[in-house]
Amino acid sequence: MPDTIGIGITGGIAAYKITDLVSRLKKAGYDVIVMMTEGATRFITPLTLKTISGREVLTDLWQESREWKVQHIGVAEQIDLLVIAPATANIIGKMAHGIADDLLSTVYLANTAPVIVVPAMNTNMYQNPVVQDNLNKLADYGCIILEPESGELACGVVGPGRLPEIDVIYQAIMEELHPKQDLQGKKLMVNAGTTCEDIDPVRFIANRGTGKMGYAIAEAAQKRGAEVILVSGKSNLKVPAGVEFHSVWGAEEMCAVMLELQPDCDIIVGAAAVGDFKIAKTAEQKLKKKEGQTTQLVLELVGTPDILKELGKKKSKGQIMVGFAAETENVLGNARKKLKSKNLDFIVANDVTMEGAGFAADTNIVTIIDKKGDTAALPQMSKHHVAEAILDKVVSLMQK
Repeated sequence: MPDTIGIGITGGIAAYKITDLVSRLKKAGYDVIVMMTEGATRFITPLTLKTISGREVLTDLWQESREWKVQHIGVAEQIDLLVIAPATANIIGKMAHGIADDLLSTVYLANTAPVIVVPAMNTNMYQNPVVQDNLNKLADYGCIILEPESGELACGVVGPGRLPEIDVIYQAIMEELHPKQDLQGKKLMVNAGTTCEDIDPVRFIANRGTGKMGYAIAEAAQKRGAEVILVSGKSNLKVPAGVEFHSVWGAEEMCAVMLELQPDCDIIVGAAAVGDFKIAKTAEQKLKKKEGQTTQLVLELVGTPDILKELGKKKSKGQIMVGFAAETENVLGNARKKLKSKNLDFIVANDVTMEGAGFAADTNIVTIIDKKGDTAALPQMSKHHVAEAILDKVVSLMQK
């Protein structure tokens, strides 16, 4: 039987574009159940979607159903994927806080299948901290969030908030329903997060790394069939399902763990924000300032292990190693030096001062440079899609 896809349409001006998505899915042989909020029916009629999908469009939580004993439960149990597009600030808020006051929000709560959320709204609304917090909550709950495109919106504002092209949404659906299995039988190790170096029992030195890039790589690799080891420094992110997880604190510990695990790995990706320095001598007790005096604290720092360089020295034949170069100046030049000194197969360079490419951002703007000197500059995209591009490059090297 074909996969069944639930399409939830909410009250945004981009609602009319979803007719093309439904049409493409139907032509590809999928069963499509369309659900529309009351607001969505103000932009496009249920009859249009009924004609394209070939089945009744669901709009009312209380409407009687011949197909399901309890409609919202029956729909939730039948679908293999739920796609909400366009997703307005209203539905995103409901989903993030468990509010179920209409058909679509109720189906979402009863649903156990993967969920793709495609935000589309006014730029100021999208960038409102409340909306961003709600999207982050949904991501933490396991929803796949597609980043909106930037451009001129229907309201005349220019900025992020446009519904992604239907091709992008369609591809995301295909990736979720039919994930690539081109890493089957391979073991991939990736590090992530920030390393922490103790000053005393209370304080430590760290950096702005959050682990988003490394965790995205771990999740994407696992979905593509790899056996994944995630070695993570400090991060507040949820560990992706199905990966072997090692929690570490400082750079020395991370290096030791990765060196121990390296011989069994086919692919190693260094995505962690590893600190370059640590305290020469950690204080045994909490350092205190002198009462009533202005004091100066001088810390002596010494270098930490260059983890990828150490791994590069022990790189075995056929083992693929990938590094990151998070730079603030001379990005490509510095990246090329690291590529060579660490014995990498390719390096992913980015300027962390650019908007949409820095630490904690959900997006990244990177250039991939391989040891032959070939470069590929990628546009701003979600870290999930950057992870997929990195793995595509890995696969291409494996096939040579």
